[in-house]
Amino acid sequence: MSRTLARSRPASPPAPTPGPPSRKPLPLRLKRVGRAWQLYVLLIPALIYIAVFKYWPMYGVQIAFRNYNPVDGFTGSPWVGLQHFIRFVNSYQFGVVVGNTLWIAILGLLVAFPIPIILALLVNQLQSERFKKFTQTVLYSPAFISTVVVVGIMFVLLSPRSGLVNNAIQLAGGEPVFFMGSAEWFRPIYVVSDVWQNAGFAMIVYLAALSGIDPALHDAAKVDGASKLQRIRHIDLPGIMPVITVLFILAIGNLLNVGFEKALLMQTNLNLPTSEIIQTYVYHAGLQQAQFSYSAAIGLFNSVLNLVLLLTFNWVARRANQATLW
Repeated sequence: MSRTLARSRPASPPAPTPGPPSRKPLPLRLKRVGRAWQLYVLLIPALIYIAVFKYWPMYGVQIAFRNYNPVDGFTGSPWVGLQHFIRFVNSYQFGVVVGNTLWIAILGLLVAFPIPIILALLVNQLQSERFKKFTQTVLYSPAFISTVVVVGIMFVLLSPRSGLVNNAIQLAGGEPVFFMGSAEWFRPIYVVSDVWQNAGFAMIVYLAALSGIDPALHDAAKVDGASKLQRIRHIDLPGIMPVITVLFILAIGNLLNVGFEKALLMQTNLNLPTSEIIQTYVYHAGLQQAQFSYSAAIGLFNSVLNLVLLLTFNWVARRANQATLW
């Protein structure tokens, strides 16, 4: 009886053999990185460029708070705190330099920012593709001309003796004007030349945004009897409004960074009261007069103001439920 019971009992399972330790599942983020590792490899050169040429130079910003001299170096120069900033704010040049920069920047924003939008809306309405491409080429070609060449062209055209503009003024019975030597003419010439050179290139961004609008919306509007102006107002403009908002925020964040090269090349002793801006003043004080810490403080002051403007207008756009940078 005992033998039959022993036979009927099930045999105990064999002891499990020890295997390799179980691995913990990778986090979801690492899995995503592993799936698209080729893209991250392509991203590495751009990250290295930004780290080396954008973030590492910030180490030298400390000279704005020191009385820097090349012998002692960055860390050996005596610390002076906000002395250079206070000196710039209390100087006579502060009101002149900041005022000239703001005048040119605001005029450029009011005139140069909407013109590419208008050009894009007009070019987008052209029916002939060949004429449309030709117009685009003519409009953005000036962007490839060097700033030095552009300023040279302006000096030739606006010359008081042999310039085309002054010749036309004399034919009309007027007196020749020394445009490049007149302080009151510096700002209009700067803004107009900047529009001529860069408006066509900025137009490309808005044309790309317009190409993303569904053509069925225009077809439906035509059926309802909408005119071209009505379609531009109710279809095209709302369609590119997010792009306009983002580019406007970027323009505000870059408001005080007026083009240094053109301003310096157009600058003469006669138009200096209106042509001396922050960038040219930093050049004169830093390189020509070797006031390295003082010029670094002015440049840092300009950058901080731009950052404050960028953050402020991005916050305003977010509160207004518009497209923002973040």
